[in-house]
Amino acid sequence: MTSPRKRILTGIRPTGALHLGHYAGALENWVRLQKEYECFFLIADYQVSDYADDIDRVRDSVWEVALDWLAVGLDPEGSHYVIESMVPQHAELMVHLSWFIPLGRLQRNPTLKAEMADLDIGKKGTPVGFFIYPVMQVANILMPRANLVPVGEDQLPHIEMTREIARKFNRDFGDVFPEPEPLVGRVPRLVGVDGQAKMSKSLDNAIYLKDDAETVRRKVMGMYTDPTRLRATDPGHVEGNPVFMYHDAFNPDTAEVDDLKERYVRGAVGDVEVKKKLVVAINNLLEPIRERRAHVEARPQLVREALAAGSRAGYAAAEATIIAVRNALRLDYLERGMPEVRR
Repeated sequence: MTSPRKRILTGIRPTGALHLGHYAGALENWVRLQKEYECFFLIADYQVSDYADDIDRVRDSVWEVALDWLAVGLDPEGSHYVIESMVPQHAELMVHLSWFIPLGRLQRNPTLKAEMADLDIGKKGTPVGFFIYPVMQVANILMPRANLVPVGEDQLPHIEMTREIARKFNRDFGDVFPEPEPLVGRVPRLVGVDGQAKMSKSLDNAIYLKDDAETVRRKVMGMYTDPTRLRATDPGHVEGNPVFMYHDAFNPDTAEVDDLKERYVRGAVGDVEVKKKLVVAINNLLEPIRERRAHVEARPQLVREALAAGSRAGYAAAEATIIAVRNALRLDYLERGMPEVRR
């Protein structure tokens, strides 16, 4: 009898279409791992409190994320596309786990602190939902009892908190959860085309997987390079240069990249040539993805079926977990029988 496959839980908030940062930091890893693991790919629509005044965007983005997943080759026949809100056990598990997470532990979370600093909250203040989303992430990971969590480098504090909570729960109430291991993608952090920050939808510095060839060309040709280099004959810097970071990430012709770097350092190649070769490399990567996306987009029933079937599988896995949690916490009141009323 073969042992069941180990499980992966990973996901994305539905706030827009996916970009090259998602691909290099996560998606290519997911495609590789899906044959080895049972994968639960989560569209985390509970975690969009900062977009609560733009629900239409969230609704559209659920579809966009699923389209991009299908386009890059995540197979819904062997993996599960799960919409978080279609599995309400996630919310119940979050409540139970929140009993065991001190407020100070959340306040010290470096990812949450950085994201709150970047959040444009104006006069509204920080939504409670945003402040407690790390607890929801813990619940997301523990719900299918995942063994491995592919994440970006900035998400590692969330995985460590998940491991801590799993250990505490198991110690106090019996073994229910495995301690998940993180797996960081090949490119832990991809800088945006502006060269100033991580590639991000909100900062408008991204190349999207669905961008057409001309859009890619325009964005790449406008990328920042070495600000100290005024002429093509000036010696340039490769380290920290966004264009060469992208060559390293997306140009499979390593000999070409090495040649460009050598000539750039001695001032024997201009930025235009370096960028043009990058345009070719990125469009070669994206062309089959764009073709698959167009094919699926013309057949919306394929997207609906993937989301419906995956959410059903997520619900079944979640129900098994939540029953185990209720039993461990002795919340199965009626099954144990009600105590006699004292007079």
